[in-house]
Amino acid sequence: MGIKAFLSKPYASILTNKVNKWAGQAVEIQYETREELVREAKETAFGKDHNFNSISDYESFKKAVPVRDYEGLKPYIDRVVKGEENVLWEGLPIYLCKTSGTTSGAKYIPITKASIGHHIDAAKHALLAYIDATKKADFLDGKMIFLQGSPELDNSKAVPLGRLSGIVAHYVPNYLQKNRMPSWETNCIDDWETKIDKIVEETLKEDMRLISGIPSWVQMYFERLLEKTGKANIMEIFPNFSVFVYGGVNYEPYRPIFKKLIGKEIPSIETYPASEGFIAYQNSQKQEGLLLNVNAGIFYEFIPAEEYFNPNPTRLTLEDVEIGVNYALILSSNAGLWGYSIGDTVKFVSKDPYRIVVSGRIKHFTSAFGEHIIGEEVETTIKEVLELFDADVREFHLAPQVNPTEGLPYHEWFIEFGKTPHNMDAFRLKMDGIMQRLNPYYKDLIEGNILQPLLITSIQKDGFKNMMKSRGKLGGQNKIPRLSNDRKIADELMKWKV
Repeated sequence: MGIKAFLSKPYASILTNKVNKWAGQAVEIQYETREELVREAKETAFGKDHNFNSISDYESFKKAVPVRDYEGLKPYIDRVVKGEENVLWEGLPIYLCKTSGTTSGAKYIPITKASIGHHIDAAKHALLAYIDATKKADFLDGKMIFLQGSPELDNSKAVPLGRLSGIVAHYVPNYLQKNRMPSWETNCIDDWETKIDKIVEETLKEDMRLISGIPSWVQMYFERLLEKTGKANIMEIFPNFSVFVYGGVNYEPYRPIFKKLIGKEIPSIETYPASEGFIAYQNSQKQEGLLLNVNAGIFYEFIPAEEYFNPNPTRLTLEDVEIGVNYALILSSNAGLWGYSIGDTVKFVSKDPYRIVVSGRIKHFTSAFGEHIIGEEVETTIKEVLELFDADVREFHLAPQVNPTEGLPYHEWFIEFGKTPHNMDAFRLKMDGIMQRLNPYYKDLIEGNILQPLLITSIQKDGFKNMMKSRGKLGGQNKIPRLSNDRKIADELMKWKV
């Protein structure tokens, strides 16, 4: 055992005890966080516009700070982008994080001196929690790879601009720099396929022990490694590979194909990083869900998902949430976000401590017929059906077909199979049965002859990758939407229909 692995174990124990302490005081810490955020921002333009001096409790906070998405906060962010100080937070942010937008095009999320440390600490806490729980730290003595965006920053604006994964790359601790791959030069390559090929070259003969990234892009990396070497699985290339760190999407639909690619089941650590803040991370290998990062300069609010589009939805603090309910996640933070709707839905699986699972996107759903199918339901359907059939799925997308050329409307699933089921019709009907069990509204539509059972459209190998490439969204932190309420993505995918 190397010195890093040896020293990490007592350090992990000390830090885990500290985390457990604040996790047990979550409600009190959230109360203090809200008060501190308001106090620090009273003299900002936003604070003055919203009468922060009048805020004395949560009720007055809700009256002063409305819930906004990016569009609602954009007039203030535009002022920050132009270099105006003291708009959303004291001074200027140290970075603007560029993310993919919808109606606004690119979005610019501020990262301040006060917030950047929490992004770094949460990632560190996730790794140390794993070490403390498993007593395994040998991965620290080998090489680690983080598949991420370019660390190069755009300095053409008043505030340096970059992708979140590229920004945090500047903060990798010195003691891990020698372990970290790929090289800086390779990380700066913009074209994702060129970058992956270069990463394969650099890592092929290294002692890779920790691999991190969004599952779909790590899958591409693994497949390129196997193509290059002709090996049967990743363990033949990296025999000491021992932990996979991921975030951004649900890993469960990928688990069967990863087990096949790797050659065995590998322990994993799930994280929930976002440009807006590092929200949660897995701190247990036994308990379900991710520990909510309540001690990170973020005040959380929760709106029941079914009320989100109401004129005056219920807003709840951590103290009043219930287990098993889908909530839209709302943030106010020391990055200068106020009543900000991040767009995700979460569900609590524990309140002691507060642990969540990410259940979907508030605007990513299928409800052309009033069924309101969410991400959690489609991902569970895929997971369950794959446990029953000798098949695996590389990617999938669900869209409604409202006006078929004949017959009743239906849900159309676009699936790229790694291994196609022998009996596609049985596979399809089992999927439909699972969907009916998970969503009673969908069941009523099927039984009422409003919809016919779902149909599957098979997509060619690499069809989803090619679709993302055609959209200019290949690699990095870009994710494939699991479902939609229209057929924009569906119509694009038809180009790669089998």
